[in-house]
Amino acid sequence: MDFNSALPIYVQVMALIKREIVAGRMLPGSKLPSVREMAVSYTINPNTVSRVYRELELEGVCFTKRGMGTFVTEDEGRIARLRSEMASELVERFLEGMEQLGISAEETLQMIRAEQEIRGS
Repeated sequence: MDFNSALPIYVQVMALIKREIVAGRMLPGSKLPSVREMAVSYTINPNTVSRVYRELELEGVCFTKRGMGTFVTEDEGRIARLRSEMASELVERFLEGMEQLGISAEETLQMIRAEQEIRGS
């Protein structure tokens, strides 16, 4: 995986895991890969993975069962809130970018509607 050198690797891995969870590719209660497996998978230091899991646990996204591993939270409300928070951040960044381009809110909406028509959604 290619990491952005402007952001700490652990933050980027946390974001990837959160995306997998909110997208439903990691289900509530499912087991995350072991620290070693994750380190090999992303070609990162196991200490970095340990930090990722620790931080995710502090945020309530995951929990650890001693001797069994780390698991995705079973709190579907927490996952829904995380999804909403992540979506809001994306929308905010998008709108800021459109403003920087000098595109009005109305023009932005028109562009979104046109794109939806093209995609058939």
